[in-house]
Amino acid sequence: MDKRNFIKALGTLSLSPLISASELSKNNSLIKKLPKIDDDDELWKTVRSHYTLKDDYINLESGYYNIIPEPILDHFIKHVKHVNIEGSYYMRYDLNKNKQRVTKELAKLVGSTPDQIAITRNATESLDLVISGFPWQQADEAIYAKQDYGTMKEMFEQISDRYGVINKIISVPNHPKNDEEIVSLYESQITKKTKLIMVCHMINITGQILPIKKICEMANSHGVEVMVDGAHCLGMFDFSIDDFNCDYYGSSLHKWLATPLGAGLLYVNKNKTHGIWPLLANGNKDKTDIKRLNHIGTHPVHTDLAISNSIDYLNWLGIKRKEKRMRFLQRYWSDRLRNIENVIVNTPEDINRSCGIGNVGLTNMSPSEMARTLMDKYKIFTVAIDYANVRGCRISPNIFTTTDELDRFVYAVKKMAT
Repeated sequence: MDKRNFIKALGTLSLSPLISASELSKNNSLIKKLPKIDDDDELWKTVRSHYTLKDDYINLESGYYNIIPEPILDHFIKHVKHVNIEGSYYMRYDLNKNKQRVTKELAKLVGSTPDQIAITRNATESLDLVISGFPWQQADEAIYAKQDYGTMKEMFEQISDRYGVINKIISVPNHPKNDEEIVSLYESQITKKTKLIMVCHMINITGQILPIKKICEMANSHGVEVMVDGAHCLGMFDFSIDDFNCDYYGSSLHKWLATPLGAGLLYVNKNKTHGIWPLLANGNKDKTDIKRLNHIGTHPVHTDLAISNSIDYLNWLGIKRKEKRMRFLQRYWSDRLRNIENVIVNTPEDINRSCGIGNVGLTNMSPSEMARTLMDKYKIFTVAIDYANVRGCRISPNIFTTTDELDRFVYAVKKMAT
């Protein structure tokens, strides 16, 4: 489908502004209106046409915020108009039932149940809610890694100052020999006082996928709870939260699910909900109800509605098909840069230990200089990473990225390495 025909067809995807927001659940599906495409090349060309991209540079930094494809963006704008038309009526009568519907759809997507899922604003809110609301006692211990995300590490520092919790910090190797090496790192720090382990499902600075289920099994054998940072995983590759047997899981939906900004997911095992203090208090006194942890006041509720459209778009693609595409794009550039003089790929070579995100550095150039040169000289946008044993640029292409663009990136890195 060429772009002209796509834009013409896009009008048929829009919801009439006269439709009540209370009727959105009957009209939110994109999957029935998008074309069925069996050929992969044709699919990714069509997907590319769904995005309005700047010509100024090649965007290889989708990991921070995913650009929203036009079918989702069009519906999002309609949702804003609908909520604005109904105003307080929507907030009082339709908000909760639509939120319950979207929560049910999210639960199905991540392989869990609605009574264990809450919609938040992002992964940081989800995970900081657990860290700050955990029933800490003096001299309790927590374990996390240097490679974990900064705001969660800072929250652990705050609870250390506030409650006297002892934080034990490990360092995850960029190229582990096997799963057992990772599991043993966390296990080596466990004592009788250890209460909570935070672990990344995918390390955001390198794209390394950790053996979450094995870590959870190990922690459970010691009676230790596990909180998983899955900020980059939901919408990138296929998994089921319930399969992990973790206690808590947080993710950002504005990343690989491509929702508008302001949407995140929190999973709390139904047997643990009662033990967490809410971030914002509300009138729900039932400590077993996850909605007690989900009060976020007046917020952009139209973003919540767009989650349904993002799920539809992902289902149109197929999560396994998208996962295959994301892994292909990462391996397309990273395999060609391994074993090149002065080039260091900081992402594991084992295909099962990564997906769409990777990291590459140069021995003859600092990460900041590398990112600056890529942008200024080659018009390629990336982000520099220079901490926790990782020196390089994070490379996070998207499903709209072409191999021609990655060819230009590989060429640029090879030239910079000489």
